[in-house]
Amino acid sequence: MTFTIHCTKKLLDRVKLPVSSEQVAPTTCLGNWYATALFWKRQVALLINERTLLPVLMPLAPAAELALRFPEHLASILFAHGAPHALVEHELNAMLEFRYAKTSNRSLLGMLNQFTYLVEGYRDYNQTTDLLWLSMKLSETPCSPLYKKATSPDRELRQLIEAEWINTAANDQLYSRQGVAVRASENMTGADENH
Repeated sequence: MTFTIHCTKKLLDRVKLPVSSEQVAPTTCLGNWYATALFWKRQVALLINERTLLPVLMPLAPAAELALRFPEHLASILFAHGAPHALVEHELNAMLEFRYAKTSNRSLLGMLNQFTYLVEGYRDYNQTTDLLWLSMKLSETPCSPLYKKATSPDRELRQLIEAEWINTAANDQLYSRQGVAVRASENMTGADENH
């Protein structure tokens, strides 16, 4: 149960953990991630998914625990995009082990640089440091590696969900509706008992 975070040199200097040169296939559905450090007043890590280019911003400190803290932040982003619970659960279970590696894909490194430039503009223009909001805003960005696909990371994620997790998503919605109906029934029963 493993995945790899490919880090820029400036991020590796902060993380200060061993770097693996061995290529290991990820057990996650989304695959591996690319990451860099943003030296804002409160330092931030920017990670992008190599399969969908989905961006995730999170606090950098403590840098040595970046990979341990990342799944929690990823889960928040996936839920914000409407991902089914089963996909989120699968990703969290598949991220129990991790490794750091150097960046090796120029296209993804280019996207890290582009997202860094854009997010600094969004932060300054909107006067916000809300990392969830900034992550969601970045995910709407048209990206050249996705031009022949879904164009932007949010749409690419949606296509992945529809292609690989549609039945699970439908079951989640059914379960959610049933849960609401059960709670409403329980509330009505409780109200009747109080009268």
